[in-house]
Amino acid sequence: VQITGDLPASAADVAIAFTSPASTLTDAAACAQAGTAMIVGTTGFTAEQLQQFKETVAPVPCVFAPNFSTAMNVLFKLVEEAARLLGDDYDIEVVEAHHRHKVDAPSGSALRLAERAADGVRRNLDEVVVHGRSGVTGERPARQIGMHALRLGDVAGDHSVFYGGSGEFLELRHHATSRDAFALGALRAARFAAA
Repeated sequence: VQITGDLPASAADVAIAFTSPASTLTDAAACAQAGTAMIVGTTGFTAEQLQQFKETVAPVPCVFAPNFSTAMNVLFKLVEEAARLLGDDYDIEVVEAHHRHKVDAPSGSALRLAERAADGVRRNLDEVVVHGRSGVTGERPARQIGMHALRLGDVAGDHSVFYGGSGEFLELRHHATSRDAFALGALRAARFAAA
């Protein structure tokens, strides 16, 4: 296996991009032109950038996810199912922590978790999400989904989804102890895309 940082990708079977939205758009154009499959874990796209990216990579195989950890992808499914089972009687909050150098907040993984929880209770996330809280906010609206982002030290990634009801709460959590889980997942996706 030859590994390179040079594009165009004419000689590659698969390109892996975990960079910035602008760089990923440039890489996507090169891969589309060369017919090279892509594995993309880049987050922080604007709505316009995301639409441009999807249109650009449409002709080539592409695995696009905010997180390539196998366990995190299981968590995405569990979060939706828990929300569906618990229903509107439980408040939902998403808390994530990453290293101090991460430039987008909330993380793409946290957004996906919130989307899946919202799907589970049949809510439009854009209509019910609140990012952090400050000041006199009043009583928490019943259908609100809270999002909270922490940036500290060298945390590889920590995501929790809380469901709070009367007298109890449930926490579903993924804790990445190193970035190895993301790399292994990306390699697994590359094998899939190249097949």
